Amino acid sequence: MEQMAKLKPAFIKPHGTVTAANSSFLTDGASAVLIMSEEKALAMGFKPKAYLRDFVYVSQDPKDQLLLGPTYATPTVLQRAGLSLSDIDVFEFHEAFAGQIMANLKAMDSDWFAQTYMGRKSKVGTPPLDKFNLWGGSLSLGHPFGATGCRLVTTVAHRLKKEGGHYGLVAACAAGGQGHAMVIEAYPQ
Repeated sequence: MEQMAKLKPAFIKPHGTVTAANSSFLTDGASAVLIMSEEKALAMGFKPKAYLRDFVYVSQDPKDQLLLGPTYATPTVLQRAGLSLSDIDVFEFHEAFAGQIMANLKAMDSDWFAQTYMGRKSKVGTPPLDKFNLWGGSLSLGHPFGATGCRLVTTVAHRLKKEGGHYGLVAACAAGGQGHAMVIEAYPQ
């Protein structure tokens, strides 16, 4: 802990709070994901890992909403899929920074934020932490730039299988105030 306290901020020097200790680090990585209809996959001899049920992309003002994409995308994708937070068994959110996750969880749990910024009557709610990034997130595993989304999706598919869950939710922020969320459904064993 003492060593972490000595780290210099990465942004807004010398007064920032983001340091190497609470930021996801860029790692080497590559990815390939094959997305096709179930019928085509089976005809080609592939066994699907999961169903992609729905997805959304959102954008908000990067001036003060830069890393809040998961807060905006989560309720939208859940509504489109006809689900609620309580229907989700596995959550995987990209962790750009520790503060980014904390800001999203706080915004998702705020009626004021929902009413003021999202045009909603009430808060989104927060994912239960006992279902959230259980195998490690970008802070512990790293951020393989350009492959993080695939890592999140495959982690959800594998967790659903191992944990016996039915639905998973992936969410991520992106540069320029963008965000993304998708609902993944377990493939029958």
